[in-house]
Order: sequence, then structure tokens, then C-alpha cells
Amino acid sequence: MTRASSPLTREMTVDSGHANYGSGSNNSSSNSNANQQRHKKSNLLTDSTHRTMNPIKTKKTPLLMTKKILLPLFAAISTALFSSAAQAGAAVDFSNQDWQVACDNTRTCRLAGYQAENNSDLPVSLLLVRRAGANATVDGKVKLGGAKESSAKALMQLGNRHRISLFINDRDYGETKPYSVAAGHAELTSAQVNALLDALTKSSKIELVIRNTRWQLSDKGASAVMLKADEAQGRVGTSSAFISTDSASKSNSSVLAPKAAPALRLVTPNPKAISSSKRKFVMRSSQLAELMKTTMKDADTDCPNLADKSPWRVSRLNSKQLLVQHDCWMGAYNTGMGAWVLNDTKPYQPTLVTTSATDYSNGKLTSVQKGRGIGDCLSKTDWVWTGKAFEKSHESTTGMCRLIEVGGAWQLPTYVTEVKVSRT
Repeated sequence: MTRASSPLTREMTVDSGHANYGSGSNNSSSNSNANQQRHKKSNLLTDSTHRTMNPIKTKKTPLLMTKKILLPLFAAISTALFSSAAQAGAAVDFSNQDWQVACDNTRTCRLAGYQAENNSDLPVSLLLVRRAGANATVDGKVKLGGAKESSAKALMQLGNRHRISLFINDRDYGETKPYSVAAGHAELTSAQVNALLDALTKSSKIELVIRNTRWQLSDKGASAVMLKADEAQGRVGTSSAFISTDSASKSNSSVLAPKAAPALRLVTPNPKAISSSKRKFVMRSSQLAELMKTTMKDADTDCPNLADKSPWRVSRLNSKQLLVQHDCWMGAYNTGMGAWVLNDTKPYQPTLVTTSATDYSNGKLTSVQKGRGIGDCLSKTDWVWTGKAFEKSHESTTGMCRLIEVGGAWQLPTYVTEVKVSRT
């Protein structure tokens, strides 16, 4: 498999004999095209390495249990089971039937709902975003799916009228704000958000309407994920909770405050860096493979292609450290590349960053994996070079695989950082 070269990285190539300095590419356009081709060829992994990416694991609610029974039960166990995690600002990634919630390390929660799983002709998704803090408001967005032919035809009939009407239990709650073609969604008014928050706590018929086409949003699972968001933000028992209880006696002053995103400094590697030892890095491919095996508990499972004859990529990070990459695994829709940091002289002390990288450029490693072949749901993780090591800077999914659009419906991060770029 051909991998795109980083345009600003001085590289060393590794063949079946030795690793030596090679010519780096300066054609960023060709790099991008090569990367796109690699992603087009990736497929959903179903082989013995068991790397199928399923970002959202739906937990089914027993059919005989009604919301009236479930809500008091959830509320009763929430404080005991989840308060310590909420206080720590732990990330949340939870789904129930047709709804999910992702809360990141700053305590911002994003709730996404979809059409019923058995109703894929007109896919639709609603996103509710609420930051931490007692006075935080709730923002809403709606996206109409275009990955399905029937839905795409309905969207093509929009013409110049890019507005969507919200109906709840056949009552018209007016039009959304203008549909943004560039963003691919429409923002809800505050009145529509308030009506939805009430409707989603009970059995409701929710429809997004354009002319004679109606996209129906499921309410199944909404109460469970709303309660989970309340737990993550310390709102259970307060008046600002999504899910109100008869015993709501806590003051909103007890609601958890936002946490600052960790600050990271991305140090862009210097393509003209020269080894401090004034010597070129030279090592046999077989030696590199044996060295990298020491960083994994089970190399045959984590990186089964480590010892094959596919090329190694060795890129200088600074005068003493190198980034070494090699194909690790390949499945039906996804691929994974191993990435290690090591010293260019003994002791090499290799450190594994990931075995699922899909791209590297200018101090940033990325892993993007599909949930299924059509690519309507993805997971993404980024790592940035800080001058000494690669540190995780971002982790997210795009939500459930519900045919909203290729590339996924939303960005639902569970880990975010503030990254500033500097050069060595």
C-alpha cells in the first residue's frame, strides 16, 4: 500500500536491507490525493484481528419497561454510580436505542438523535449541545440525510426555500433558521429547542417538514441519554436538569463548572534537522521489526504485518529522535499503520504511539476509521508532537451509522485540547 509522504518532513527510506536517508516529497497536492485514494480503498474489518469500528454500541431497553418506570429508576441510581466520574470530568460516550450522548473532558455534552433504525428512507438527525455551568443554554441543529436516494431527491426539491418546519404531535412550531448549504444543517430557534426538550421526555411524534416531505425523528432512548448528560454535568435533582424529578431540591449552584481544555504545543519538526551524532540512521528492516515488537504485548495481534516486506517510513523529528512507521493491519474497510518514536542511536528506547494511524503530516498523527463501508460513521483520533513525545489531542466519533451523510452527521468529541503551533 502506498502511503503519502509528508511535504515538510526529511525522510529516510527502509528497504529489505538497510534504512538510509531518502528524498522527501514536496508535492502536498499529490500527498493529499494519495491519502484520499488510500481511504477509498479501505474497508470494514471483519477478519480475525477483530478491528471492526463500531463507535456506538446500542443498548436495547426491555420492551415491557415503560419510561414511567425507567426514569425514577435511572434517577435513583445516578448519584451513587456516576457522581464521582462527573466530578472528575470523565468523558461520557453512551447510547440507547435511537439516541446517544457524548460529553468531552471540558464537560460539554452533545446529544444526537436519529430516525428509527428500521426507517431509513428519510434519515434525519438532531443535535443538542449544552456546555457545563449553571446558566448554560441548549443549542439545537437539525440535519436531513442525503445518503439515501429518496431523501436526496427530497432535498433537491428545496429550490430557494431552505427552511424546515418542526411539528410535534401534529402541532406546528414554526420554521427553523435558514438552512445552511455550506454547514449542511439548520439551527433551531430557542422556542423549538424548549418544545423539543419537553417532548423528548415522553412519547412524542416529532417531524421535520419541507413541503410534502416529512422526516420523523425518533424519541426512543432520548430520556436515557438526557439523564446521562445530567449526571455528567452534575444537574440531577436541579431545576436545570433535562430530566425533572419530584425531588428536584438541589440548587443550580451545585452544577459542575466547565473545565478548561488541556493546552498542547505542537512542535513542527524541522525538515533540515541533522543528527546530533553527525551520522545517518542505518538499521535493517528485520532489526526494526524486532525492536518494535518489544513495545507490544502481542505483536502478532496488534501488528500482524510488522514483519512483511511493505516499506518502512522513517522521519526525523529533531536531532535525536525519529518517527518510524510501518503497515500493521488491513481489513475489509479499514487499515492501521504502526507509529513509534525512537532515538537515532543506542539506546533506541522505542515508544509505541498507535497501531491504527492512517496519516502523518508535520508533527500530527491521525487515525480515521470507518464504521462500515459506506462511510456514514467514523471515529477519529489525533496526536501531536510536543517536542519530546506524541500526545493525544483529539478523540471523537461522527455518531451512529444512520445514512445521514458520507463522512458522518456530527462531530461528537470525547476529548479536546487547545493546540498551539510552534517551530523548533
